[in-house]
Amino acid sequence: MCDLLPASQPVEKIGKMKKLRRTLSESFGRIAFKKEDSGFDEICVTKMSTRSVQGAGEQGGVLTKALDPIPEERKARVQRTQSGFEPFEKPASQVKRVHSENNACIQAQAKSSSAGKESPKLRRHSSPSSPTSPKFGKADSYEKLEKLGEGSYATVYKGKSKVNGKLVALKVIRLQEEEGTPFTAIREASLLKGLKHSNIVLLHDIIHTKETLTLVFEYVHTDLCQYMDKHPGGLHPDNVRLFLYQLLRGLSYIHQRYILHRDLKPQNLLISDTGELKLADFGLARAKSVPSHTYSNEVVTLWYRPPDVLLGSTDYSTCLDMWGVGCIFVEMMQGVAAFPGMKDIQDQLERIFLIIGTPSEESWPGVHSLPHFKPDRFTVYSPKKLRQAWNKLGYVDHAEELASRFLQCSPKQRISAQNALSHDYFSQLPPRLWELPDMSPIFTVTTIKLTPEAGDAGHQGTEQQQQASSQKTSAKH
Repeated sequence: MCDLLPASQPVEKIGKMKKLRRTLSESFGRIAFKKEDSGFDEICVTKMSTRSVQGAGEQGGVLTKALDPIPEERKARVQRTQSGFEPFEKPASQVKRVHSENNACIQAQAKSSSAGKESPKLRRHSSPSSPTSPKFGKADSYEKLEKLGEGSYATVYKGKSKVNGKLVALKVIRLQEEEGTPFTAIREASLLKGLKHSNIVLLHDIIHTKETLTLVFEYVHTDLCQYMDKHPGGLHPDNVRLFLYQLLRGLSYIHQRYILHRDLKPQNLLISDTGELKLADFGLARAKSVPSHTYSNEVVTLWYRPPDVLLGSTDYSTCLDMWGVGCIFVEMMQGVAAFPGMKDIQDQLERIFLIIGTPSEESWPGVHSLPHFKPDRFTVYSPKKLRQAWNKLGYVDHAEELASRFLQCSPKQRISAQNALSHDYFSQLPPRLWELPDMSPIFTVTTIKLTPEAGDAGHQGTEQQQQASSQKTSAKH
């Protein structure tokens, strides 16, 4: 930042400030380079010199310049303390605390001399007022309560913050010296740090030690897979609508930022006790740049993987996620997976083509050029109405039409998340939902709430009862 002096600044005041700055610079220069027997810690002195000069400059009404040049013979030692300098960018309110902090820093150094040497790293992170108080970014700030799950490279625990007492989810990623930090962990952390939305899981903290990398998330008690297992036979149509709206809301947010999730499945959609749905597990997510690049086709769990990726395409965009939305939509309505392939990619494609229809150059221009598409390998099927395969789509107005917009073999024909939010399927929701800020859950609208599922009432409704409920809901809307 350039140093600008007001045109009306009195000459004497400027002269006094220059003299004061020179005096302070020389004084603190002598202190900083004093012999070790002085008892001062280099880190403490650095803070003193920086803040004191800053305070003088701010009180004098002039933005002061940096300290005077350091003699050559002293530069080697100065380099060890350079990281402590933060020239003149702290607010003026901190100036009042300069003397108390400096005294506390010097006293801490005197105590450490008698009790043994203390690590400079610990001193830098310790608070003079409460050196043992828990802080964010430290492993001992969180208490593990129970294991929630374990994957190939990470274990997830339910935990509790010692800083504020809130429940958290601790994703502990094991580090190996030969392999370093898994790229999926780096990707997840880097993306989530910049995503702030009520329908995306919140990353609270990152803790890095020699053995582990721990991502600290907000705690959400269940996921959509567990929720559907608890309520078999399909969810209440009103709840399906609310869950789908939240899923599309979160996806629209990341897609507008050119981020693809690439691993949409019920296990990666968290459900809070109030019904908030949150996108989670961004380990496979990618920030898509412009122009388009090619990406790995080894993404998305098989049941939710789109046909273009199954056929070997590596050139895709946000439409990749929209196929997964369609599969999840059908599963919430019907109570069973849309395309539960049991063998391999060939079997998965056969199950898709049986309902959607076997693609051709006419229905999907360019399909013959995909690496794994061999016309003689697939039975030729004609497309069917989706309600023939999943009858419950026919019980709710506009549900079948919206599902068909998601489940298009040709990726370019799939509806976007933003456009899907304006589909007639959501037309009876309160208009205020479309006006909510990103960080406001849909349940801040008082008329929005989950409907008790059949299992919650202590009984499992029959398909006829659920069908009647769905038809009643459609008539009401």
